[in-house]
Amino acid sequence: MDLNYSTEEAAFRDEVRAWLRASLPQDLREKVENYAHLSKEDLLRWHRILAQKGWVAPAWPKEWGGTGWNVVQRYIFEEELGYAGAPPIIPFGVTMCAAVLLRFGTEAQKKRFLPRIYNGDDFWCQGYSEPGSGSDLASLKTKAVLQGEHYVVNGQKIWTTLAHYADWIFCLVRTDPNVERRQEGISFLLIDMKTPGITVRPLILMDGAHEVNEVFFDEVKVPAENLVHEAGKGWTVAKYLLGHERMNTGRIGESKRQLARLKQYAASMMSESRWRDRLTRLEVELAALEITNLRFLDRMRRTGQPPGADVSMLKIKGTEIQQGLTELMMEATDPWASDELSTAVRKRYLSMRKTTIYAGSNEIQRNIIAKATLGL
Repeated sequence: MDLNYSTEEAAFRDEVRAWLRASLPQDLREKVENYAHLSKEDLLRWHRILAQKGWVAPAWPKEWGGTGWNVVQRYIFEEELGYAGAPPIIPFGVTMCAAVLLRFGTEAQKKRFLPRIYNGDDFWCQGYSEPGSGSDLASLKTKAVLQGEHYVVNGQKIWTTLAHYADWIFCLVRTDPNVERRQEGISFLLIDMKTPGITVRPLILMDGAHEVNEVFFDEVKVPAENLVHEAGKGWTVAKYLLGHERMNTGRIGESKRQLARLKQYAASMMSESRWRDRLTRLEVELAALEITNLRFLDRMRRTGQPPGADVSMLKIKGTEIQQGLTELMMEATDPWASDELSTAVRKRYLSMRKTTIYAGSNEIQRNIIAKATLGL
């Protein structure tokens, strides 16, 4: 096992850093650094800068606009983005829907959707969770009935991130209720958010932000050609997609930047031995997480296989570290201060409560590890 970067990989890292220093707009960097709100226009602006460079979709095949980078180069790129303070590349189109289309989509679906995802012409969101069907996703109830050349969809999705920005949503829907196993009879549909019968209602979170939504489907007609893979086989698609989602939740580069910011912001707290001890523990855990991530990368580099169930370790520890950093930052903030940064720190603390829930709660991730990796 080799956990060190080669000379070529180190040179690649330096190239990415230099380009980010020259190309990341200062106003966007400052918004990220100061935990300011990023509008749809902000997100798409950065997306299109990366697309023009040819770096917005590194994992895609080269014939569809990918870079041809290996898994280590892609990892370096993602972590350098986080460390530089770049706005996030919203994953629902580039990472999630695209991965599904590349693996399961028809040639017509790829030609129709992939170029628009790449160029930022379509903004996507994810329709998975429902009231009562979050971590237990196989219990979903949103129905899709095939009527001629259309599916008619009725139901509700919840906690749908950035649905108020989205042009399209990919959804898990139940197309066959008469099955023995709940994982059967589920299908994967691509739905135009402008279709009559779709209602998006905001859910305002603890930090006062409008990030997530409820999405209602009332007799929504979806062309049958928007079915991805086979009818009733959507669970296979969902499992494939979740592996890609969880591999990217560690956010090591971003946590490194937050750690450095915390040390600078909270210099006065260093005299508090218990606070300093907690900070040191988080720093050690972050270093261990990075080593664990490099182990996964080394295995993927050697075998060419996608991440397995044990990738849940990255999700668990990565999100716990993210929360730990915001907790320490919160403790270092004057609770009565009304300046812009102190207010943003408090909002970020509240916002980061969700990280251990999305992409499958950490309790569910531990069950996955126990079953698939430890054999319990």
